Amino acid sequence: MDDFSKAILKTGFDDVLGQEELKKQLRSALLAKRHVIIVGPPGVGKTTIAKNVSKVLPKRVLNDCNYHCTPSNPVCPECKTKKVGAKEFEGNKLFVRVQGSPDLTAEDLLGDIDPIKALKYGPLSLEAFTPGKIFRANNGILFFDEVNRCSEKLQNALLQVLQEKKVTIGSYEFDFEADFLFIGTMNPDDKTTEALNEVFLDRFDLAYMEYPKKSLTEVEIVKTYGKKLGASFSETLLHNTVEFVRHFRDDKDVEKHPGVRASIGLYERAQSNALIRNSQKVVFKDVEEAVKSVLAHRIKLKPSVKYLTNPTDFVKESFKTFAEAYNMASDSDGDVP
Repeated sequence: MDDFSKAILKTGFDDVLGQEELKKQLRSALLAKRHVIIVGPPGVGKTTIAKNVSKVLPKRVLNDCNYHCTPSNPVCPECKTKKVGAKEFEGNKLFVRVQGSPDLTAEDLLGDIDPIKALKYGPLSLEAFTPGKIFRANNGILFFDEVNRCSEKLQNALLQVLQEKKVTIGSYEFDFEADFLFIGTMNPDDKTTEALNEVFLDRFDLAYMEYPKKSLTEVEIVKTYGKKLGASFSETLLHNTVEFVRHFRDDKDVEKHPGVRASIGLYERAQSNALIRNSQKVVFKDVEEAVKSVLAHRIKLKPSVKYLTNPTDFVKESFKTFAEAYNMASDSDGDVP
C-alpha cells in the first residue's frame, strides 16, 4: 500500500462536519484511485471537502518541473531536454484547482504551442509546447470545481487523459503522459450549465452530498466557519435563525433552496448589524434586517407562486410568519455559544 492510500485510510475529512456517508464514498473512490465527482446543491461544502483532500496528500520527491515528473520516469519536454533536479513537494502543492467556466478552453487546460518559441525552435518542438494546468496536477490531484460548467468540447478533450493517462496535443506524433486523480464538483439542479455527456460521466464515480440532516450540525458548521465579529449571538436566537433557513428546503413553494452559506451569511450579517448599532449583542431586529439581503437571491420560487409574489416579499413574509410562530423576538438573551 502506497503513502497516498495510507493517508486516505487515516483521514476523517475533519474540515466537514457530518456528511458521514459522503466521506465514506469519497474515501472508497480515492482508495481505489478512481476519478470522482461530488454532486450536491450549492453551499453544502463540496469545495471544502475536496480541498480537505489536499491536506492529507503525502509529501513526494518529484522533479522540479511543470509536470512534477517522477525522477525515475521523466516524461515532460523540460526534463527530456535538460537536467532538472528533484525536490520534496508538500502534498498541497500537488493539488491543482480549476474553476469550471463555459469560457475555459482545451488549450487552457491541456496546453498550447507558444508562437514565439515555435519560431525559434520549430512548431512541433518540445520546447515550443506550453503545458496547461492539467500537467501541473501530474502525480497529484486535479480539482475541477463546477465541472458541469465546462463545454462539451472540453469534456471530449478530457476523455483520453481520464481513460489512458495520456494527452494527444495537435500535430505532435507522441502523447504527453499525465497521471492524476480527478475530483470534480457539480450542482445537479443548475439548469444554466452544459449537460455532462454520458461518455464523459462514464469515467467517474459519483458521490452525493446533501444538506445537513440535523439542525444542530448546521448550527455547529455556522459557529465553526462563520466569522466572529465581536457581537454575541444567543444560542436560542442562532438556532432559530438557522431553522428559518432550513425551513425553505421543505417549503412546497420553493424550487431552489438556500444552502449552509445562507445560514453563515445571516450569522455574520446579524453581528454586523449589531455592531452598527454600537451594540455587542445580536437581537432579533439584527437578524430581521439581514434576511432580505442574504436570502432573497438564494431561493427560486416555483412557477405557480412566482407570478403572485417575488422572492424578496416572499422571504420577508416567511420570516414574519416564522418569527411569530417561534417567538424569535424574545430569543436575544444569553451569550455566544
